Amino acid sequence: MFVFLAVLALVLSVGSAAWIAEHALRRTRRQTRYGRYAPWIHPRGRLAAPLNWVADSRLLRTLCERIPPVAFASDMRDVVYVNYVVDARRIEPLIPPGLELQRIGEAGDQAMLTFLSYRHGHLGPASLGRWRRLLPSPLQSNWRVYVHHRRTGALGVHFLSTAIDRTFHALGARMTAEALPMHVLGRASLLTSEDGRIDLLLGPGHGSAPDAEAHLAPLPEWPTDGPWRCAFSDYEQMLAYCVPQDRALSVQPWHGRITRQEISLGIPLDVCVALTGPVHSAAAGAITGDAEPFSFLVPLVKFRFENEEHDPI
Repeated sequence: MFVFLAVLALVLSVGSAAWIAEHALRRTRRQTRYGRYAPWIHPRGRLAAPLNWVADSRLLRTLCERIPPVAFASDMRDVVYVNYVVDARRIEPLIPPGLELQRIGEAGDQAMLTFLSYRHGHLGPASLGRWRRLLPSPLQSNWRVYVHHRRTGALGVHFLSTAIDRTFHALGARMTAEALPMHVLGRASLLTSEDGRIDLLLGPGHGSAPDAEAHLAPLPEWPTDGPWRCAFSDYEQMLAYCVPQDRALSVQPWHGRITRQEISLGIPLDVCVALTGPVHSAAAGAITGDAEPFSFLVPLVKFRFENEEHDPI
């Protein structure tokens, strides 16, 4: 009986301390509409309540900050970029303090939102070498805006949301990858046909992931006109701005720092294939209003997450 009471007292003490720590951390790590502290809801709803608690726990994420970053690699394929050029005033409120929006266009009054969706190719630690081919290849979508850090001059992207179709991967990224506000897709598919047509579906179900549906076909050459013309002189200039993005930036004001996650993509612009076709997304529309989307494809990408660095805000 004494041992039982001692164990019970220990459990209650640890539980009380964890509860106090969780609520104390929520005073600084406040809920946001976008980013890593946006509410996380699994598409299975109430059946996944324990997963929702884990994903939203400030204490668990704080503890996971102590895990050193690991270099990851993936042979990504069929990377579909859907882009919007919008009034910068629509994007500016979404940028966390410490980062600044990259403004584009002659008057500097425009900004870009991109969501890119792709099938991973055996995502896993780069150190596994050939053994990485035994790992699964989930479908992922990254929703990003383009920012810079004034103090260092570093350019990069800031993720408003990211989503993947595997719960294990979503929780792992959400706990350990500072820049990735990862959610779980209820349904997801990215289908390509022999004639190059692409059908993309991102279905959140009852969860918090962003939605999208697109039916796209390749153009024989890069277009000379489109929604991008309000910010770029030609299609190649647009690609040169959008494609070579090898850095993700996020802010941790409670640590007084900017986190830089350095990645390697190495995408030649001449492999990009312009696409045409309808795109429907309530998640994108909530940010971009009535801006018209434009899309392109990168068939293959050798992705590698290199390292994580920190700079003072």
